[in-house]
Amino acid sequence: MKTYTDFVFDIDGTMLDTERTGVLSLMQTIRDLLGREVSYEEAYDFFGTPSSRAAAVLGYADAARFGEVWEEHFQELMYLVKPFPGVVELLDALKEAGVRLGIVTSRSKFELEYDPVLAPLRPRFDVIVSSEDSARNKPFPDPLLTYLARTGSTADATLYVGDTMHDYQCARAAGCDFALADWKGRGNQGMEADYCFCDEAGMRSLIRLSRRIFSLP
Repeated sequence: MKTYTDFVFDIDGTMLDTERTGVLSLMQTIRDLLGREVSYEEAYDFFGTPSSRAAAVLGYADAARFGEVWEEHFQELMYLVKPFPGVVELLDALKEAGVRLGIVTSRSKFELEYDPVLAPLRPRFDVIVSSEDSARNKPFPDPLLTYLARTGSTADATLYVGDTMHDYQCARAAGCDFALADWKGRGNQGMEADYCFCDEAGMRSLIRLSRRIFSLP
């Protein structure tokens, strides 16, 4: 069985159940700034996408303003956000096993720092790569390559855990294996993931893929 020294996690839709918050807040942002209605599924296509890229695709020129309004509506709906079942226990078990934990996310540093739900989890991670830490964001490999450069880890010993096609494409382009978090039961959506889980028991099975071969500083 293949084992990994590094487990790298996406945040939204992977560790935190932010789908409704992210999608509903984007729908409101499009309504406010573009004056049009989009369906939940149309807005979901941008879930996990940097606000600047969403603004560009949607044809809104002021990316900074788009991001500000989206974040305002996101904060209004923060009461909907919670960790998925067993996430905290999984992270603690992996840390106990001696693996290195990382985050690679499309969130900005601001979005990372002012999330009260994420705050208790952050100390468990050794390296966090935000949207501002690489020249290109997911689906390009740059964020994961940044993680590898910072840690000295190798791609073949690093598992990336995410929930979207962008996460999958980023992992594949960086040469990392991929575990699909299918909490919402959407299926593989065309992703040939190395591992897939849809509940707490499946997620905890990832623990057996870890091994201790180094001591963290």
